[in-house]
Amino acid sequence: MDRTKYEDIQPYRGERFEKAKVNLMDKKEFIGAFAYMLTGNFASIEPMVGAIEKALVDVHSYDDFQHKVTAGFFIPAILENSTTGFSVSGGDNLDKNKGYLFISNHRDIILDCTLLDYALKQKNLPLCEMAVGDNLMVNQLVEDLFRMNGGIIIKRNLPMREKYLESIRISEYFVETVSEENKSIWVAQKSGRSKDGRDLTQSAIIKMLYLSKKKEGCSFSELIKKCNIVPVAISYQYDPNDINKGREEVTKEHNDGKYEKKKYEDLISMVKGLRCQKGQVHVSIGNPLEGEYNTPEEVAAAIDREIHLNYRLFDTNYLAYDVLEGGDRFKDHYATLDRNEFLSKFAHLSEDVRSFVLNTYANPVRMMLEAKQGQ
Repeated sequence: MDRTKYEDIQPYRGERFEKAKVNLMDKKEFIGAFAYMLTGNFASIEPMVGAIEKALVDVHSYDDFQHKVTAGFFIPAILENSTTGFSVSGGDNLDKNKGYLFISNHRDIILDCTLLDYALKQKNLPLCEMAVGDNLMVNQLVEDLFRMNGGIIIKRNLPMREKYLESIRISEYFVETVSEENKSIWVAQKSGRSKDGRDLTQSAIIKMLYLSKKKEGCSFSELIKKCNIVPVAISYQYDPNDINKGREEVTKEHNDGKYEKKKYEDLISMVKGLRCQKGQVHVSIGNPLEGEYNTPEEVAAAIDREIHLNYRLFDTNYLAYDVLEGGDRFKDHYATLDRNEFLSKFAHLSEDVRSFVLNTYANPVRMMLEAKQGQ
């Protein structure tokens, strides 16, 4: 694998990593600001900064950074401050010596991929690189932090022709990293978060993987086997950005699909996702796709089926489903949930936004039922 082709997008290694680390250690105030962003607690900043600085001394690769800093400080702080529990299922059949392309549903801007890494760590499996959009790279320090943490930069705002060529290059990086370097990568099943709770894979992602190697004579079926695709379902009992997402999507419906984001809107959503209450969180790691596949659509459907069947449904999902369907089919699944407290959160919303938000909670139940019917 010729890594020089990917210098501008791949995680930092070697000298570039060390340079970024020194720069980060010189920016104590940035580390402090990030610690506050995670916890919202001023009292926790100084001890966390001190512990991170101490840990960074022995960090010399993005794998070190992921284990000692992200999984050592960042994720535990997030889970302690904004969840009531974290659980993992699956992953027992994965080979520690193989690379996998983890394709997951996408609910939170940056938590999805970092929580997968935390889940892999709990399963004693190698951690993975992660694809993140350049829209989050608000400055060089933020980009350094992502790339020190195994981030692969996805360039989004490009002219059509350049965007196509960049998609081919990114896909080539994915395939080569997984199949030649035996290193795993996380990528979301679609560009942008799922706003409506219907987790569906964009077949274009699979198509680009194939096109990146088609010129080498690799068949579609061979390409899929090379990628070792593993579907992952990540579920949150509460979505801190549920109302924001609902307002955005309803606005689009009323404006012919148009919505202009405010300055720093993504950053605000990111902070809410990290800091605000999520209740129970579960990561379900599936098995690698097996069998023969002939089209990107077949692969996307297989990924979706695994995500919908393995998605951990919570009481909030079942209650929203019954409220919208007008029955009590799943009443046993939300017997301990305070119905009025949950629904009162959305009482102030307009009817269309309220309906949209409740559907984001109910749709995973519908997707599960559909997937079971198709078995």
